[in-house]
Amino acid sequence: MANEKKLFLLDAYALIFRGYYAFIKNPRINSKGMDTSAIMGFTNSLIDLINREKPDYLAVAFDKGGSAERSDLFPDYKANRSETPEAIKIAVPYIHQLLEAMHIPIIEKAGFEADDIIGTLSKQAERQGFDVYMVTPDKDFAQLVSPHIFMYRPSRMGNGIEIWGVPEVQEKFEIERPEQVIDFLGMMGDSVDNIPGLPGVGEKTAKKFLAQYGSMEKLLESTHELKGKLKEKIEANKELGLLSKKLARIILDVPVTFDAKNYALEKPDLEKVSVIFQELEFRRLTERFQKLFSDTAVKTDSPKPSLKNEVAQPFDLFHQPGAGELPVNDTYKTLSTT
Repeated sequence: MANEKKLFLLDAYALIFRGYYAFIKNPRINSKGMDTSAIMGFTNSLIDLINREKPDYLAVAFDKGGSAERSDLFPDYKANRSETPEAIKIAVPYIHQLLEAMHIPIIEKAGFEADDIIGTLSKQAERQGFDVYMVTPDKDFAQLVSPHIFMYRPSRMGNGIEIWGVPEVQEKFEIERPEQVIDFLGMMGDSVDNIPGLPGVGEKTAKKFLAQYGSMEKLLESTHELKGKLKEKIEANKELGLLSKKLARIILDVPVTFDAKNYALEKPDLEKVSVIFQELEFRRLTERFQKLFSDTAVKTDSPKPSLKNEVAQPFDLFHQPGAGELPVNDTYKTLSTT
């Protein structure tokens, strides 16, 4: 029997950037001249998820000031990111307001990234008997996948959503265990986060090394078996390889606590949501939202849909997430993380 205890955790900034770039060729500008693309993209994605999966437990995780630990380890971590588009800076406070009006928990912790918050909560919820779905396009999350933790990847280019379990991660990265994704990212690096990796090692070589050695540490212990320039490069950069693996590892001991009752999806404040939508001039979204929540409660007695690859909904988050740091805003009510 399928597990009815399902928790959905959304990677806010990845979805916000993705929503913004989905409209990059045709930005959504309202009569006030405001670019609402990022807000519309994120909200469409959220409503699609609620409509499709009927979740009982859901929360949205935000970065708050970036990763203090990774920046201490490597000051150039994410230093290559470009300036955040103004439309996204404007979007974040509105998205906070919408989530609060929808009674959806916002989880953030100063000095930690959403990856780390989602990773910590996922493992806690798994121990409490939940199946957890990490809603994100970010491949880094694949390291967290287990028999009860899944990646829920938004639709792209007309394709349906993708659910990555252990078999999908094994196939995608050509590895035996999902945790080897950490070694994979450490070896080849990550240009998005400015993780350097091992010089001369790309995706193909990283997969080859993992098939042969199984981990970064075993590779570095076996450099005498390598040849030529690659051997020289790896032997000269062993510390860089180990540092890159540390940077790629998602932190699992963020000071946040999963208490199921605080993550239960409640009926939204329809009036407050409608007021925000009216200000943004989201007429169609208002209709969709009111139709979705026209019942007296979010929970329903109808059968839960099965989680599988499906035909994409009308809105398609097709673009890779952008880059840049978002401003920290402390004025919005968030779920207690202590």
